[in-house]
Amino acid sequence: MRLSPQLLLPLAFCCMQRVTAQAPDTALAQIQAQTEDNRVKLQAVLRPLRQVAGAPEAFYSYFWELGDGSFSFAKEPQHVYKDTGTYNIRLFATNNYDDGKKPRSLPRPVKVKTKTILAANTPATFFSGEGALEMKANCMPLPGEDMVVVLGYRNKKTSTPVNGSVMLLYNEKQFAQSSFDMADARTYHQERKIGMDSLWAYAGWQPDNGKEKAGLFTASAPYYEKPVARTQLMQALKQEINTFQTQNVYRVEQVQQQEERFMFLQLNTLPEMIKDTNAVVTITGLFIPDDPALEMERFNLELPIVASHDPNKMMLKNSRMNYRVTGKSRDIVYKVRFQNTGKGPAKKVAVTVVVPGMLNTGTVELVESKPACRWCDSAYAGGSCIDTIIHKDSVQFVFSNIYLPGTLQDGVNDPDSTMGYIKYKLHFGKGMVKRSFVSSASIVFDKNEPIYTNRSTGRFKKGVSPGVILGYGFLPGDKPDIGNRNTTLGVTLSEYAPYKRYWQWELFVQRQSSYEHFIARRDGGDTLIDNRDYKLIYRERYNKVRVATIEVVPLSLRYNFNSWLGAGTGVLVSATLHKTTRQMYRAVIDPATQGAPALADKEETSTTNSFDTWRGALFADVQVGRVRVGPSIGFRFLQYTNPAYQVLMAYASWKF
Repeated sequence: MRLSPQLLLPLAFCCMQRVTAQAPDTALAQIQAQTEDNRVKLQAVLRPLRQVAGAPEAFYSYFWELGDGSFSFAKEPQHVYKDTGTYNIRLFATNNYDDGKKPRSLPRPVKVKTKTILAANTPATFFSGEGALEMKANCMPLPGEDMVVVLGYRNKKTSTPVNGSVMLLYNEKQFAQSSFDMADARTYHQERKIGMDSLWAYAGWQPDNGKEKAGLFTASAPYYEKPVARTQLMQALKQEINTFQTQNVYRVEQVQQQEERFMFLQLNTLPEMIKDTNAVVTITGLFIPDDPALEMERFNLELPIVASHDPNKMMLKNSRMNYRVTGKSRDIVYKVRFQNTGKGPAKKVAVTVVVPGMLNTGTVELVESKPACRWCDSAYAGGSCIDTIIHKDSVQFVFSNIYLPGTLQDGVNDPDSTMGYIKYKLHFGKGMVKRSFVSSASIVFDKNEPIYTNRSTGRFKKGVSPGVILGYGFLPGDKPDIGNRNTTLGVTLSEYAPYKRYWQWELFVQRQSSYEHFIARRDGGDTLIDNRDYKLIYRERYNKVRVATIEVVPLSLRYNFNSWLGAGTGVLVSATLHKTTRQMYRAVIDPATQGAPALADKEETSTTNSFDTWRGALFADVQVGRVRVGPSIGFRFLQYTNPAYQVLMAYASWKF
């Protein structure tokens, strides 16, 4: 088909408009560097932001690697290099409240020709606690994107240099999918990657014929003497390793007193990682010093999985729980993160959380907060404090008289200073059942409009519940080739403590039942018994049958109306497990020849068969008692085919 010239121009214009609209979303970020002697000023040229409708104003957050082991979170950082050389500067920008892709950039080499003894840089604030190891991420993990974890370690406790190992553990075994893949590890202080064998050697743990050799930590002890502290350390270390699928170990040496060092670990967030945006993945860092007098230190970096970059988020720790071991007194721990994205500081922050009906607001307990404040009822007038307002279905946490800078505020270069959080716990109430529960939060900075977080959903794992069942069935009337009564013993398998609808599988074995099947009868006649003639009243032919049956319910849909009443329907398949058929003759002798009526039975032939008869059935039943977990009784009606007949069965069951 040929397009007319009149249509070509509008079509070309539309294509150009589409390309123009898409180009900024995929364009590389540009790093601009202004160099003067050994001072470098950096700027980023990024694509225009694409505002998410209804969200707070979109903005970029920045993380710069400066190529010499330094970094900055500022928008336009300045850095003074101590030595000459070429430094590769990297930019990782994150688009918040933006529906486009995260900008990508290439390393920008910057050449410094001037050397200085002292570099007048303002060090980036990194360590918030007193430990030797901490980690921070430049953004939350979004499947298909990369992220950078800054691992910082230091020597703050000893005046002598510290040697040791740093271990990074990721990809938790509790998740079937791997979450991260290490793309690059950039180090600046001669850190080197080592294997697990080298780690055990440095840690003084080298098993040899069941005994530990003397290593770096036991040089003065006999090889057969167990260093208790080191043994406990290794046990703790192995326990940590067993929780994760992947570990990387780096050797660090000669960390001077008060010296801070940083490693930059670039991780690809795998697209196949767990898609549950309520889940929280953990990356664990361990610092294992060589000095046996120093303890191993651990830092957990908890990262919520996100669908978009939103600094305000509600997280539920362990969002998938095992109902079998979850009691009413179990701690349910939530964390609400918030960030002031305004142009000025916030003095009051109110976080209102919706509490699901299954949870008891009366058990709420504040675990931790940032900024850390005392309770308002014990604070001095006008002092920074936090208070809680508890309602039936919600709890409000109110920070008062605080100073929380805004990300767009002049002079604010540390994004951590603009962030806060509350971490609280509560317990289940009396109406705890096995169903999902949803919570969310709204955040108000001063008198601004509220910002709403994601919906955090708690779920219970299905679990497996085995059970036993004992039934007694009877037929309303005589049926050919069918025993009128039978007793069955079976097992069941279903979801543990289901709330409403669930599937169940069943297997039954019926005990051997006996019945007689009449074939034919002849009146009168003569017979010969022990070479003597007898006259007969009648002679009949019949079969004696003993049969054991196996029955399988491959599909049963059940529904619990509440904790005490349930019903179900399904399909049953029945097969003969073992069947013995004896062909018999019965003769009744005339008393005129015997003196009294006599009965004589004789077996003619006997046959044994297995799985020669198959039947199907549809059934429906009702059940009362502890129908979710525990004992119950029920009544079941079964309609069989081949041949058609009905069975009524009363049964008792117990689910574990």
